[in-house]
Amino acid sequence: VDRVLSPLGGMEKFVRPSDKVVVKPNIGWDRNPAQAANTHPQVVRVLVERALDAGAGEVLVFDRTCNEERRCYVNSGIQEALAGIKDKRLKLFHPDERKYIPVDIERGKAVRRLDIYRDALEADSYINVPVAKHHGLSRLTMGLKNSMGVLGGTRGAMHHNLGQKLADLATVIRPRLTVIDATRILLANGPQGGNLDDVRVLDTVIASVDPVAADAYATTLFGLKPEEIESTVAAYKLGLGEMDLKKIRVVQA
Repeated sequence: VDRVLSPLGGMEKFVRPSDKVVVKPNIGWDRNPAQAANTHPQVVRVLVERALDAGAGEVLVFDRTCNEERRCYVNSGIQEALAGIKDKRLKLFHPDERKYIPVDIERGKAVRRLDIYRDALEADSYINVPVAKHHGLSRLTMGLKNSMGVLGGTRGAMHHNLGQKLADLATVIRPRLTVIDATRILLANGPQGGNLDDVRVLDTVIASVDPVAADAYATTLFGLKPEEIESTVAAYKLGLGEMDLKKIRVVQA
């Protein structure tokens, strides 16, 4: 993680003293780290530590889970990994239903209003930390898809024209930094997975200030092209980032 942050200027480039920071991993599933359904706990831990080292006023970590939230937080390994950080500025919590607020998606093409978690909207620095994996609806889930974890209401309504709706959401939720965990990727039967035969160990982490470029590059790990992922194309067309691999400067760290 430190090696990919360094060419970008280190965490100090993304977190200023006293900032309210959200580190948003995928904690959606009752799965252990080896199953590659959630963001790896050590990736999350290092990012939290670096944000604290940079002087963050508070660092909030949360996700609206798909399986039972307590089991997801525990079995993902994220709760245990963060428990070792003895700093009162760190808060790992389950979302409070009362903190979702309706937001007009002014640039939205497929959705015009969404209920979004207040802390995600109010963060000085929103750091998106997805895991790269197969998804039955969107082919892959990476950075853009991970932001569904800040939505309230009935998220099933997102599934029709999902790619465009994820791009619409990305006009409002704008990460200062995207860090894609590809230490272990789930090649099939996502997003929940469960079978270790579907997992490939890559020991790779991707970091970018451009959320579209991050997803575009991560797509290649699965032998796919960025233009095959609807959310990537839709976000590119909205001007949210670059998807042309020939125009993306990749620094191997």
